[in-house]
Amino acid sequence: MSTLLVIDSAMAGRVIGRGGATIKSIQHDSGAMVKLTNGDTADTKNVKIIGSEDEQRLAKGMIEKIVGKLLRSDTISTPSPPPPPPRRQTRGGGAGRPRTIKRAKSPEEKINFSDDVWEEVLRENKERELELIKSLPPIIKDFYVEHSQVKAMSDEEVQSFRTAQNEITVQYVVGAECFRPIPKPIKTFEHAFSSYPDIMKVIKKQKFISPSPIQCQAWPIIMSGHDLIAIAQTGTGKTLAYILPALIHLLQQPTPRIKRIGPSVLILGPTRELVLQIHDEILKYLYNNIKVVCVYGGGVSTSTHQQLIQAENPDIIVATPGRLNDLVGIQAIKLEHVSYMVLDEADRMLDMGFKNQIELSLRHVRPDKQTILTSATWPTAVQHLANYFAKNPLHITIGSLNLSTVDTVTQNIIILKEHQKEGWLDNFISNDLSKNDKVIIFMRKKTSVDKMYENFKSKNIACRCIHGGRLQADREASLADIRNGVVSILIATDVASRGIDIHDISLVINYDFPLNIEEYVHRVGRTGRAGKTGSAITLFSKHDKFNASSLIGVLEKSKQPIPPELYTMTSQ
Repeated sequence: MSTLLVIDSAMAGRVIGRGGATIKSIQHDSGAMVKLTNGDTADTKNVKIIGSEDEQRLAKGMIEKIVGKLLRSDTISTPSPPPPPPRRQTRGGGAGRPRTIKRAKSPEEKINFSDDVWEEVLRENKERELELIKSLPPIIKDFYVEHSQVKAMSDEEVQSFRTAQNEITVQYVVGAECFRPIPKPIKTFEHAFSSYPDIMKVIKKQKFISPSPIQCQAWPIIMSGHDLIAIAQTGTGKTLAYILPALIHLLQQPTPRIKRIGPSVLILGPTRELVLQIHDEILKYLYNNIKVVCVYGGGVSTSTHQQLIQAENPDIIVATPGRLNDLVGIQAIKLEHVSYMVLDEADRMLDMGFKNQIELSLRHVRPDKQTILTSATWPTAVQHLANYFAKNPLHITIGSLNLSTVDTVTQNIIILKEHQKEGWLDNFISNDLSKNDKVIIFMRKKTSVDKMYENFKSKNIACRCIHGGRLQADREASLADIRNGVVSILIATDVASRGIDIHDISLVINYDFPLNIEEYVHRVGRTGRAGKTGSAITLFSKHDKFNASSLIGVLEKSKQPIPPELYTMTSQ
């Protein structure tokens, strides 16, 4: 079922909006898919609306408010395929390859929207959203029972504790006095989960000593039902910060699990490696027969994942955006009853171009869900994503928002010429590498990784390599070998390594400097984790001089030694 609207061509710019902002807003707020095409005449445009009856009605109402008058409105019961493209003439009229003729784009029309029109649109959209929520089974998001010792903490004690715990800062993204008070941090596992003995049992099995800083503040926030944005590096315990509340959330819902259609919890991550790690982490804490399925592209077909979901009927789905989009597209996953959603490493998902896939799939999730978003950085693109999905979220930052590395990592910058780097590395591996070291060597290109891997093999140096061009089975085997100590050297690219969770990496070698300083911080963050110390060695040449200033800034903030040559490069 779809709806076809015909509007005046002059109104098309209003529907599209600057940079597509209006049409994206219509799609997000209504849940329908909206497409603009040329009309039957030069002065008309067709607007096709695809979605449920309520979604179509909502989108149509919003469009009517914008354009003022529809020339025609038709309901199409069976969508017909689009007409075939017109045959293009080929050179000489033969059967050769068609020439594509590009049309010049018309300049974007500048539209100023009336405030009262938008207020009316937003008001009606809110009313329809509330009606949609009423039609769905009710959900509960607040399960937090504040421990008496936490309740007794004064404001001064709270602030002192947050400062001591790696400078935790927490605030509403949009300040408002009507918002609920920010929950106080907890200091022990009992403070958070004394009312949930099953959770305490699985925690004790893992033999943890105390919660990490992000867990101290995130658990009371999430369990109180708030949406949350957590800015923290990998290795800070952020995964467990959202996993344990997710288990409580799905088990405490009023609708019995057997009557729910689709998963209650959805977790998205950027790479296969990361979602597999999240899946494995969840398995450590499962109880009450909670079921979890991990789906990702590469290595396993979409149809195989479809069969797995049908067989398991999971409570939790962990997915990469591309594979989730595939499964939603063939209706293998129903997302309408997801009430707890996590976007893990949101900055990386956006860097990898998943924004459209995320928005397309997640428009099916109920509007009153609880949203958790984690990111290592807080750029504008992540802020927009958070505004898109989260409602009145609390924002936690662990450490400074400015780029800095953890103080448990010693950083050493070695200035070399490009042709000297291979000899330096050979000498270091042969003479200076400790038998107890576990190392990641970062390189910029897949071909460089393969070349170095073959170089090491020819010298009988045991190692593994990982990059996006290798088979999924090879990548997983390489990760398993370095985790289990079969080898102590892993050669990797940035894309493949992001999200790798290997707790005992003692040394990072940046053979090639990354394309930006953010990735440098991520690389260095592979070591010095979970309270352990680590080292990072960076080979820096004149080819990298454009990153010299930003590198100096990170080194100064981390109180690390800075080679004089690095200062010289900033003026070259």
